[in-house]
Amino acid sequence: MADQSNIQSAASKSIRPFKSSEEYLYAMKEDLAEWLNTLYDLEITADSFMDGLDSGCALCRHANHVNRAALDFQLENPEAARPMKMPCRDVVFQSRNVVSGSFVARDNVSNFITWCRQELCIKDVLMFETNDLVERCNEKNFVLCLLEVARRGAKFGMLAPMLIQLEEEIEEEIRDQEIRAHPGEADEPGEQSPPGRSYSRKEIPEGVEEEADDAPFVWQQKRVLLDMRNLDELRCITQYRIYHHQVLCQETKPCLSLVTSRCLDIGSQGVK
Repeated sequence: MADQSNIQSAASKSIRPFKSSEEYLYAMKEDLAEWLNTLYDLEITADSFMDGLDSGCALCRHANHVNRAALDFQLENPEAARPMKMPCRDVVFQSRNVVSGSFVARDNVSNFITWCRQELCIKDVLMFETNDLVERCNEKNFVLCLLEVARRGAKFGMLAPMLIQLEEEIEEEIRDQEIRAHPGEADEPGEQSPPGRSYSRKEIPEGVEEEADDAPFVWQQKRVLLDMRNLDELRCITQYRIYHHQVLCQETKPCLSLVTSRCLDIGSQGVK
């Protein structure tokens, strides 16, 4: 089962006010590091975030687990899965003695990028290139891409980073407002949240090797309530929700990940 103390710690870090886009990017790396550590028993921090992932091993491993979660979701919820893009092609990668910056590491990262483009159809504006990770050319796009991968996995019932959980709460809030504004449409079927998975990495059945990539790997999707007693946190959340609601009310609604990208751009303005 996921370590909720780690996720709660990530919550307080994810929603604090930021004075610059660099601080916001650092907080997102903290959130993603806590998330990956919870899923895979890694020891990544925000400071070692790029170093811990530039071999591509953890990225490809996660991609294959997203594939399995998508397959399980499709089998258990065929009606809900029908309109969704379901990734299915496993990522082949080298996991032993991979040196950062080596050809093998670059190949692993390239395979993960190909999976993101072809299996998840992630928008180009959220994608990164191999050198962006291996040579630290563009940390921002790497982080945004990883957030989008986490967002897609959450639709299949996988545990999500705290920032994604916050986005889901915002979406629910906006849907509730739309239902109150148009009560006649309340009975129409809407998109339902995917059911949570029932077991975690530490609950793999006996007889299955822990290191095997084809072992069952399922997460319990459990939302963590945010503590809003801190006034600065409340101001930060309010600013985020106001901007987010303004964007979603435009004629063309961008995906939530583009809102996150925009928050990086306006981060230097601080919290008003």
